[in-house]
Amino acid sequence: MSRRPQTTTAAGPTVRKIRCAVYTRKSTDEGLDKEFNSLDAQRESCEAYVTSQRAEGWVLVPDRYDDGGISGGTLERPALQRLLRDIEAGRVDVIVVYKIDRLSRSLMHFAKLVEVFDAHIDTFVSVTQSFNNATSMGRLTLNILLSFAQFEREVIGERIRDKVAASKARGMWMGGPPPLGYEVKDRKLVINDAEAAWVRRIFTGFVETRSATKLVPMLQAEGVRTKTGRTADKGAIYRRLNNRLLIGEIAHKGNIYQAEHASIVSRRVWDEAHEIMAESSQVSGSMSAPLARTFGCGWRG
Repeated sequence: MSRRPQTTTAAGPTVRKIRCAVYTRKSTDEGLDKEFNSLDAQRESCEAYVTSQRAEGWVLVPDRYDDGGISGGTLERPALQRLLRDIEAGRVDVIVVYKIDRLSRSLMHFAKLVEVFDAHIDTFVSVTQSFNNATSMGRLTLNILLSFAQFEREVIGERIRDKVAASKARGMWMGGPPPLGYEVKDRKLVINDAEAAWVRRIFTGFVETRSATKLVPMLQAEGVRTKTGRTADKGAIYRRLNNRLLIGEIAHKGNIYQAEHASIVSRRVWDEAHEIMAESSQVSGSMSAPLARTFGCGWRG
């Protein structure tokens, strides 16, 4: 399908130039530092396809549109957004990809892309999945391919969630910023002695004072700080008091598992701190109910 007419000269019709943009994507950044990586391999195949269509007037645009280390489950990709802007500005006639799922693995997102394509470009091509999106059969083929791409993405997500659940059930820490009191070595939590002393001070100080409000100035005077170097406040105190990693446990979807890393706080001190918090919550609740009725507030016990 051509959106621009051919020009005719005395020698006959001339083949118009069809500007082709190659788009590549890789979900992870693994291997992107290599001299020849996955994005390069995708581009090489796409450029070879464009070259094979040279007789039809296909030429490569000079810009590269490569998204490395970005999931196909989002449209917020720098190179893709730049490509869409160039399409809407009339700088591109055809999009060439290695596989359709390089553009998107989501049917909903791809429907949005197709709307833009239909309005501004001639066609888009997958060099490994031959079809013509200008025909009804081509669109059916496209929807089937996208359905399988989305299915694959969902299956991968389920496998990842199952792996995380199984790993946590075995007591493994699954990454993220390490809590105060720990540092990461060989992808495992190990105790940082200096920070662990601060964590124990937070717990023992809370048990002694029975109040986070009273404890804050004491910790600040002693120089106790958070992992990011900020002085301790009430929020920081309660976050530590409720972090089960500190007693060598891992929580996952309502289940508690024994962690493989060592604990910083003893179970006795943890239980004492939580008994105080429970008592404080009950007192606060019993005081709040009469006040709420007095002022007509929608208090919940």
